[in-house]
Amino acid sequence: MANRREIGAAAVAAAALLAARSSQALDASRPIVTAPPVRIAMLLYPGMTALDVVGPQGLLAGLAPDTLDLVAQTVGPIPSDTGLSLIATTSFADCPTDLDVLFVPGGDGTAAQMLDAATLAFLRDRASRARWVTSVCTGSLILGAAGLLRGYRATSHWCVRDTVLPLLGAIPVDNRVVFDGNRVTAAGVSAGLDFALALAARLRDEDYARTAQLVAEYAPKPPFEAGSPAAAGSTITQRANAILDTLATEARKAAATTHWPASSDD
Repeated sequence: MANRREIGAAAVAAAALLAARSSQALDASRPIVTAPPVRIAMLLYPGMTALDVVGPQGLLAGLAPDTLDLVAQTVGPIPSDTGLSLIATTSFADCPTDLDVLFVPGGDGTAAQMLDAATLAFLRDRASRARWVTSVCTGSLILGAAGLLRGYRATSHWCVRDTVLPLLGAIPVDNRVVFDGNRVTAAGVSAGLDFALALAARLRDEDYARTAQLVAEYAPKPPFEAGSPAAAGSTITQRANAILDTLATEARKAAATTHWPASSDD
C-alpha cells in the first residue's frame, strides 16, 4: 500500500503533468518541462517542537523526494520538547552547501540554540547561499540570533514576537506567514502548515500548493476560537503565559547576550 508521502508526491506530480500537457495542447511546439527537485535542509535540535518540523516536512516532501535532509550537529535521534524523537539524517558537516530552503523550527530548546556557536555558524554559512531562509514559531529567534533577520520584517510565536524579535534587529509583524525578501517566517506551531503551502506556491506554483492542501485535507475548523490572545481572552491567555513563561524568559535572556559578527554575508 502506498504511504502518504508517495500519495502526496504522486498527486502533485499528476497535477503538474496535467498542467504541462494542457499547455502543450495549446502550443505543440512547447516541450513538457519536469521541475527539478528542491534541496531542503531542516534543522533538528534537542527541545524542538516536533510539529514545527513534521507539518512543513509533510507538505514539502513531494518537492524534494530525495533531497530533503533533516540536519543536526550529529546524525541520530533528536528528542523534541515533548519527548518524541526525530531522526537527523545528515550532520552539519555533511549538509549540502547550496540549498533552496534552509528551515529552522522553534521549541523549548530555542534559547540554547540561540547561544550555540556551532548552530549559529552553520546557519550563517548555509543562509549566505540559500534561496529561501525560513522558520516556524520561535525558530525565527534562532535565525535572529545568527544575525539573519536584521532589518527584516518577521513573525514568531505570539509570546515572544513583540518582545524578543526587536532585540535581534527584526521588525515584528503580527501575521501567520511573513515574506520579506528571501526570508520567510511563520507564527506559532500550527502556522507551519500555512507556511509550507505558501512556500510551495513560490517554489513551484499555486496549483501545486492547492493540490498538496487537498491531499492533506487541510481545511481547519477548530472547535474553539482560542488561537490568539485576542480570541482566547485574558483568563486563557494568562494560563498560556504561565506555560510559556520559561521559554519566553530564556529567549529574552539569550537575545540580550547575543553578539553578532562584525559583518555578515547574508
